[in-house]
Amino acid sequence: MAVLALAGGRGAPGVTTSALALLLAWPLPPGRRVVLAAADPEARSIPPGALRCALDDRQGIRCLPIAFRLGRLAEAFWRQLVDIADAETQGRMVLPGLYDSAHASAMEPLWQPLADIFGGLQAHQCDVIIDLGRQGATGPSRVLAQKADAVLLVVRNTLRGLDDAQDQLEVLRATLGGESEPGVLLVDEGPISRARVRGHLNVAIPAILPWMPREATALLDARRRQCHPDVGALMMPAVQAEAVQKWATAHRSHAAVHDVSVRSCRENMIRSQSFRHRAAPSLR
Repeated sequence: MAVLALAGGRGAPGVTTSALALLLAWPLPPGRRVVLAAADPEARSIPPGALRCALDDRQGIRCLPIAFRLGRLAEAFWRQLVDIADAETQGRMVLPGLYDSAHASAMEPLWQPLADIFGGLQAHQCDVIIDLGRQGATGPSRVLAQKADAVLLVVRNTLRGLDDAQDQLEVLRATLGGESEPGVLLVDEGPISRARVRGHLNVAIPAILPWMPREATALLDARRRQCHPDVGALMMPAVQAEAVQKWATAHRSHAAVHDVSVRSCRENMIRSQSFRHRAAPSLR
């Protein structure tokens, strides 16, 4: 189980489309679930049509500030999830995001508690995919990227896309503070090969998505997706989703080992200081 954050850069690299495609293709053994959290502070959320028109004004991330002030954030969180499950997509839920940038300021004290909730969902056999949009990984909600097990920057393999990705990766690495190395989810729009992108950016690329703008439009429209039920598999083949899941899980395991190592070093330092204190000769 893992918490995976997706971020973008200038332009429209396709973060939301990629996140939704990942949600629909995410491998789920029996009893497991996955939540897609639309956490773009710029209020560029998943369109209601993508949720099979299941969204109403009473659900979504914008409803959480009041619950937070009342001390009921954890219980209110589950009520804000929209279940998009059908015969083909069992165990898949969406936390709808902001639709008005005026709500962004009310979310500022919530990003840290939300990061803690996302990290605790492993106890409920639940993976989390976070759509951070273009600025979410470096803006007020950056704690979601910092607390995630893994972060993927969505990049198009064009000259403009790679030029932007260099700057974004530098900022993202500074945000993560060396705790985790971001990867790239490559959108195959341009002529530059995966190997060249990997070498140019010096970054892991666990998966590559096909450039399919017509199918992407259908993916973000519930009624059109019902007419083309295989659109999710076209946008995100199962083998690519599995590769992303394995990469994110490996990052989680690495982070767990790192945390154990840090705690062990701290405990050894404390024991050493305690020993020196007891062994110090008395001045009397």
